[in-house]
Amino acid sequence: MAAQPRGRRADGQHFLRSQRLADELVAAACVLPAELVVEVGAGSGRLTAPLRRAARRVIAVELDPGLAAGLERRFGRHPTVAVLRGDMLDVPFPREPFRVVGNVPFGATTALLRRLFDDPRGPITRADLIVQDGLARKRTSPRPCSMLALSWLPWWQIGVERHLPAACFQPPPAVDGAMLVARRRTSPLIDPTDAGRYRALLGRAFNRAQSPVRHTLGLPPRRWKALARERGLAVDARPPQLDVWDWAAAFQAVRQPNRPS
Repeated sequence: MAAQPRGRRADGQHFLRSQRLADELVAAACVLPAELVVEVGAGSGRLTAPLRRAARRVIAVELDPGLAAGLERRFGRHPTVAVLRGDMLDVPFPREPFRVVGNVPFGATTALLRRLFDDPRGPITRADLIVQDGLARKRTSPRPCSMLALSWLPWWQIGVERHLPAACFQPPPAVDGAMLVARRRTSPLIDPTDAGRYRALLGRAFNRAQSPVRHTLGLPPRRWKALARERGLAVDARPPQLDVWDWAAAFQAVRQPNRPS
């Protein structure tokens, strides 16, 4: 069993206790031998070791200098592992297609998710991330759905695949963790080139989240009523009451307001 890491930890960083659990999590991620993996928050290398065996190449990102030095000592002889000292929010990501795997410091989770998912045209193909359980549930709720989650979901399928009790970690956090998995949609619900316009529509609606959606879409009343009826929505539905498929349909209706129902 590897020694527990010491030294400065990133905000909200909690390390997996068990190498067996780490092996199991990587096996469940189904990493392919041809894939490039960026591991965020590599820590002491619990996930790095099975990732090295599974992937073509691993870039292990770690902010803490002591932990990064330990990773270099442990994996420096392996040509398929590169240790990158730096902040996962700032380090350059590969331009070729890659996956992200990691045990994310809880305090940095939302910022990392923004970096990974805000650009629907980026090279990321999938993300398997250990995050705070409550945040995972919030970001994966289909309805009510947050504006932030809706800004990603036309291009990503995001779900919780495993609950991880606090006792799985050292030091144990005050809350449980979860495995959040994001897979790129084979057929996006909205063209990635329309991401800015779609998110602008979301912004207008959620700025008046307590007002009916019909007040912010700008559709003719008859067109909105027809759309709401075909989707089973209340005429006065509020923004969080629409799921991502409803929002995709609303966006297309706004783009083509005269399309027959």
